[in-house]
Amino acid sequence: MTQLECAGITGFAFILLGLGAAAARAAEPPRAQKIPFRLEKHGEARTDDYYWLKDRSAPGVLAYLKAENDYTEEMLKPTEKFRGELFAEMKGRIKQDDSTVPFKYGEYYYFKFYKTGREYPVYARRRGAADGPEEVLLDVNELAKGQAFCQVRFPAIRPDHKMIAYAVDTKGRRFFTVYFKDLVTGRVAEEKIENTAGNMVWANDNRTLVYVKQNPETLRWERVFSHELGAKEDKELFFEADETFEASISKAGTEKYIFIRTGATLSTEYLLIDADTPAAPVKVFQPRQKGLEYDIADGGDKFYVLNNEGARNFKVSTCSAVNTGKDAWTELVPHREDTLLESLEVFEGWLVLKERSKALGRLRVFNRATGADSYLDFDEPAYLADLGDNYEYRTEKLRVTYESMTTPLSVYDINLRDGFRALMKRQEVLGGFDPENYKAERLWFAARDGEKVPVSIVYKKGLDLKSGANPLFITSYGSYGYSSDPDFSSLRLSLLDRGFIFALPHIRGGSEMGRRWYEDGRQLKKKNTFYDFIDATRYLIDLGYTSPAHVYAEGGSAGGLLMGAVANMAPELYRGMIAAVPFVDVVTTMLDPDIPLTTGEYDEWGNPNIKEYYDYILSYSPYDNVEKKAYPNLLITAGLNDSQVQYWEPAKWAAKLRDMKTDKNVLLLRTDMEVGHGGKSGRFEALKLVALEYAFVLDLEGIKE
Repeated sequence: MTQLECAGITGFAFILLGLGAAAARAAEPPRAQKIPFRLEKHGEARTDDYYWLKDRSAPGVLAYLKAENDYTEEMLKPTEKFRGELFAEMKGRIKQDDSTVPFKYGEYYYFKFYKTGREYPVYARRRGAADGPEEVLLDVNELAKGQAFCQVRFPAIRPDHKMIAYAVDTKGRRFFTVYFKDLVTGRVAEEKIENTAGNMVWANDNRTLVYVKQNPETLRWERVFSHELGAKEDKELFFEADETFEASISKAGTEKYIFIRTGATLSTEYLLIDADTPAAPVKVFQPRQKGLEYDIADGGDKFYVLNNEGARNFKVSTCSAVNTGKDAWTELVPHREDTLLESLEVFEGWLVLKERSKALGRLRVFNRATGADSYLDFDEPAYLADLGDNYEYRTEKLRVTYESMTTPLSVYDINLRDGFRALMKRQEVLGGFDPENYKAERLWFAARDGEKVPVSIVYKKGLDLKSGANPLFITSYGSYGYSSDPDFSSLRLSLLDRGFIFALPHIRGGSEMGRRWYEDGRQLKKKNTFYDFIDATRYLIDLGYTSPAHVYAEGGSAGGLLMGAVANMAPELYRGMIAAVPFVDVVTTMLDPDIPLTTGEYDEWGNPNIKEYYDYILSYSPYDNVEKKAYPNLLITAGLNDSQVQYWEPAKWAAKLRDMKTDKNVLLLRTDMEVGHGGKSGRFEALKLVALEYAFVLDLEGIKE
């Protein structure tokens, strides 16, 4: 029996108030029935009128979501033609018959390419040279036939290069079925592995695939198995019993080890599997310790350990393969207060670090033999440089990716001996794009507590930046320590070419200014994330770049939480907001350990089972703080199969906003009934949602074409 049946409400007519086909055509918003549900914690009670939406099997829940979709479509009907034009415009900038730069692995060069008009990639390789004869490994377009959603990651290549394992998700909830294809015969084997996380690597025996399975209810990655080809049963290699930890696997660059990484937000532990003998017992590298975070790379004669032992911004240590405990770690690259060490990659003769200082990511290369180091710098004020596909341990070339707000994604091969950079490919943007027509800047403003916060902006040259009338599109994320980088987007040109300024404030909760930036935007300091975003908006308004009548904000997932909190705290600053798959029901979700991904999030948000955290989270949780007041125009999106932010969070939030808000602004909820957190899987189908979102904003701004 469902919760609604227990409450004595079983009919659809009781769920939706006054909504019928005629009402929908008249653009009357659906109204969700208020069914009080009492939630108690710490001796306090909350009433959740829309808790019933959590039960998708309850009468009327799916019908309610459909009614909201019908209303959204009706309200946006005047933009239908414009949406089609925006879609065609964005699609027209994409080179349809495109391919990635092949990367070398063994005797082969692997890559993916797209065919004109096709939604999905084709995975392929060439033997002996990057321009050798093409061999197709897997055409995802064939797998996607008849599917509303299809995600297939780059196949796992067996060490002998004679077989691939590939994982397929056709629901969007990130449960993958693994298949095996013989590259000699071209046949796909009958054996398969169902309900995996899609995280897998081959052992060196060319018979064993090591993979991860998630909990079917909480979706936590918790078990590591080995699958021997032809065997009847798989062997469990590791089970993570701690519900705040999550397991994943990878393979060392030397291919000597398979790494099991298990970690919580603020603690990690590695276990080693001998890739030659995957049935042997696993070995713990350094036992987990509260507050100790580390990552490892095998350097052949030693291990390199990126760790925060007495080093908030991390340092690099080394140790032998015999004694890997932290007592045997020897410092190699010391901690610096102004520089965060984000990641490391080791090659036979080189160590490469990804560093971040003053909101700028940089790559630093060390010669392992001499210790000499140098930076790979670029000459723009703000950019994104990262490691590309590097699968060869014995190499003198480093593949690097580079982009900025005005420079499309570029792939370089860098000679590590002499520093020579070969531009292998730059994303081709069709339609007459010229980077010289745009200007990017990095600005700094003082937040309300005096902290200096950077913000990256880009706009088309020729704007009057002091007019106060420019439309502004502002977005950020600010959670989990993930930095919001100033990347390139050809889709964004549809706004810039219509006079918009695009702004990306690097707010606390990310790691743009080092680890303290993250620490100052999590748990009991989470409100700094919201304050920084609001203060960034006010700063740009005070500069005269825009005014509240022309400001539009966007954020997704935890960035959707940002939108919800900002909408409650400073609704007067924004004409419109887009909240994509927003995490807005923070208290209720974090109190329910059965909801996917909850227990592993305590280090990020705080554990509301502890009253101090409960009170603080409750003070900003968007759903719990909706009030009777005016809100911006809102477009809220959700995915019925979302595994990260369950569909009912945005649905409940929209229902409560519709009941409480005092304005006549537009409030739209659009739930994709076929996909999950990431939206549509096809490269062109995904553009339709972007076109809808842009049309929503442009229509509010009075721009019709």
